[in-house]
Amino acid sequence: MADVLSALGMVLVPMNLLVLVAGVIVGIAFGCMPGLSVNMGLALLFPLAFTIKGIGGILMLLGIYCGAIYGGSISAILLKTPGTPASVATTLDGYPMATKLHQPGRALGLSTMASTFGGVFSTICLILLAPQLAKVALQFSKPEYFALAIFGLSIITSVSSGSVVKGIMGGLFGLFLATVGIDDMSGAVRFTLDTTYFIGGVSFIPVLIGVFAFAQVLASVEDYYHKDNIEQKLSIDRVLPSMEDIKRVIVTLFRSSFIGTFIGCVPGTGGDIASFVSYDQAKRWSKHKDNFGNGEPEGICASEAGNNAVSGGAFIPVLTLGIPGDGATAIMMGALMVQGLQPGPLLFVEKAPDVYAIFIGLLLANLVMGLMGFSLIRFFVKVVTVPMHILLPIIMMMTFVGTYSYNNSMNDVYLMVFSGFVGYFLNKLGFSMSAVIIGIILGGMAEQNFVGSLIMSDGAFSIFYTRPLCLFFLGAALLSLLSPVIGKIFKK
Repeated sequence: MADVLSALGMVLVPMNLLVLVAGVIVGIAFGCMPGLSVNMGLALLFPLAFTIKGIGGILMLLGIYCGAIYGGSISAILLKTPGTPASVATTLDGYPMATKLHQPGRALGLSTMASTFGGVFSTICLILLAPQLAKVALQFSKPEYFALAIFGLSIITSVSSGSVVKGIMGGLFGLFLATVGIDDMSGAVRFTLDTTYFIGGVSFIPVLIGVFAFAQVLASVEDYYHKDNIEQKLSIDRVLPSMEDIKRVIVTLFRSSFIGTFIGCVPGTGGDIASFVSYDQAKRWSKHKDNFGNGEPEGICASEAGNNAVSGGAFIPVLTLGIPGDGATAIMMGALMVQGLQPGPLLFVEKAPDVYAIFIGLLLANLVMGLMGFSLIRFFVKVVTVPMHILLPIIMMMTFVGTYSYNNSMNDVYLMVFSGFVGYFLNKLGFSMSAVIIGIILGGMAEQNFVGSLIMSDGAFSIFYTRPLCLFFLGAALLSLLSPVIGKIFKK
């Protein structure tokens, strides 16, 4: 109880509440603008989080994370252009309701209600499940942590939407970057190119901003010159859902929220998978199957409750095991580590008030998201129509300012630009940037615990297959790596 009260005291500081609200607003703005993304918003404002003392920086990033997932539904409904991949399924019924039925306000209201419900539902599940899983994970030692890191690295086959081979190559590239600098175990200097800049390793923040934000700006500039920008204007009617609509979708809200939370717990999945699975199940169990695709309220709510419920579910493996499930949670995990919070079971013992502060912050972020959604929908609709030739230079400038402000180093800026161009071309070739980031984050953990395990066993590799938990995670990693091949065999 004392930890909870301490966490409330940390969160309810006026400055922290202010940055949380600001994060939600910025997140919604990023989410509703086509061409931008959750990862880009988090990466771009990552350095700003460190200028805020205490838990405030984490709260701001939580606000951006929740807000951006919801924000994608605004452009999906009004323009049939999903702001984020997680909102693709929302276009199926959201856009017809806004255009054919001439009820854009009703569609936005339903998506706001469903997004808030899904986010709160998954956060409650996180609060109930995460501490219990952490108690089990307290039995871990170096061999188990090594096996866990290998399992975390194996999910790159899932986060790679295209070629699995390219995903593995991206993960290996991230692992290589994790070896740059001084080896913590032996003190050896590795791959520093004879410069003092890389002695401490490849700086995580410039690479993050480069591959997610700067590379996306380059891609958006290319799209801008290849596509015609069409302006659409829609008048917004009432946005609060009617009691009739609530009764119609209430079962769908619970079902989709459960599906989204469960899918969020599985590393390598994401909001796009959750939204389509939730939409499919809503249609399967609905009494109005024939109306799906023509502006069905259950279709909108299923997609939005499902993709927003992923947010709480995704934090369960991040906080308890230190495994990021996708690019967004990898960025959030990086933020926790930079703030001195090492994700894993010991986090619940050593930093319990901070963990509860994250729980409370995530819950508040979803509630603020709902409040902002209902009260500022008309404002966010205008954000959708901001011309890209105005928006892109501003974002480009923010990537340079944010990178430089992190360490006051032009070398960081050079690394960011180089990473951005590399990320741009790798994206064009179908490589997964999430796999690269996961490789960087988990590479050090895997190496240190591997060497530590061998020291414990006097060099005997039997330590990895004679311990049940270690063997379980190594087996799960093997299955994860082979899952694409196994899936193809079953399909045949």
